Amino acid sequence: MSKFQQLDKLKIKLDSYRPFSPAIAEKLREQYIVDWTHHSTAIEGNTLSLKETRVVLEGITVGGKTLREHLEITDHRNAIEYVEDYINEEIPLTESFIRNVHYMVLKNSFSEHAGKYRNTGVTIAGSKHKPPSPVEVPALMKDMVQKYNNKWQDKHPVKRAALLHFKITHIHPFVDGNGRTARLLMNFSLMQSGFPPAIFKKEHRLEYLEALEKASSENKLDDFLELTVQAAVESTRLHLETVSTEL
Repeated sequence: MSKFQQLDKLKIKLDSYRPFSPAIAEKLREQYIVDWTHHSTAIEGNTLSLKETRVVLEGITVGGKTLREHLEITDHRNAIEYVEDYINEEIPLTESFIRNVHYMVLKNSFSEHAGKYRNTGVTIAGSKHKPPSPVEVPALMKDMVQKYNNKWQDKHPVKRAALLHFKITHIHPFVDGNGRTARLLMNFSLMQSGFPPAIFKKEHRLEYLEALEKASSENKLDDFLELTVQAAVESTRLHLETVSTEL
């Protein structure tokens, strides 16, 4: 059985429990907001632990941590909530939505660049990939959105979500926050297709970055797609465990 078949089988089982009760739905949501926020910000260097992330999301300040680290956590939570609202409205992907997600990611922690395509060249530390010039960014983002809404419609939802993530990091349209934005939009795509959000764990950061590097520098996406499917399987299993123990 392929990973895609395994994932589809798990999703069918999870769907058999739907609609979830309000209590179960809220428990699942609280669980993924903390995990998703912690691991996505940690991949970018945030040093708050999982427990500390939960505390910050409850409105408590953690001693010995910077203000920016606290703001990154609350900004990310707010970005998730914005994505959830967009999913509920069943609106297609647009450039405006992408910029708004990025705005939420950096709203308080790095507001100067929030929601704006970059107007300067950038380099990615440790990568052979050279992102396109800022002049090319708007056209490349427009093309990506068009492909997502049309050409990629027939792809498996996880492959489609992985492609969206990869393209955003490849174009690198923003000065900062590209990774967090790409992971948010990947999960927007997954959740819109009825899957739970897939979370790349900080423990797999090197594997994740190497897979993206291979995709960017060699145009080989298999490793990154494999990681995405694996993350989706783990997330769906976790949801199933939570739902089954609450029944």
